Amino acid sequence: MADSSFDIVSTYDKQEIANAVNTAAKEIGNRYDFKNVGARVELAGEVIRMEANSEERCKAVLDVVQTWLVKRGVSLKHLDVPEAGPRLSGKEYKLDCPLKEGISSENAKKITKLIRDEGPRSVKTQIQGDEVRVTSKSRDDLQAVQQLLKGADLDIALNFTNRR
Repeated sequence: MADSSFDIVSTYDKQEIANAVNTAAKEIGNRYDFKNVGARVELAGEVIRMEANSEERCKAVLDVVQTWLVKRGVSLKHLDVPEAGPRLSGKEYKLDCPLKEGISSENAKKITKLIRDEGPRSVKTQIQGDEVRVTSKSRDDLQAVQQLLKGADLDIALNFTNRR
């Protein structure tokens, strides 16, 4: 019997991110507590840019964006929020949150170690660039690995693709 396999990747749907940001921008334009505070949000390439006239309002804009990302099914682990918070630029507070995609080699090593230590013995892992391939003769073992990774507390969002 041939080996079954799947790939572990960390990707997001760019259209869902755009939809979430556009919906958040509409909500910010309509909400009473954002009137006359210069609150804005936009998607500029791989960065979500937020602006407001106070630090608290800028954080409130971030909260609205995060709410819409969750409603659209996008993991907040893709959003890299700076620890320093909003920065003052002239009279405006600005917050740029880049979007994270791909599995770093450090995280790939953590994933393979977790599978090796806690997963079924028949499972083999292989790091291939920014993804990890998992193979086994038993599909049940592969499903057990997926459940193990879903329950693990990793700092990246994982997707399972290329099932064979």
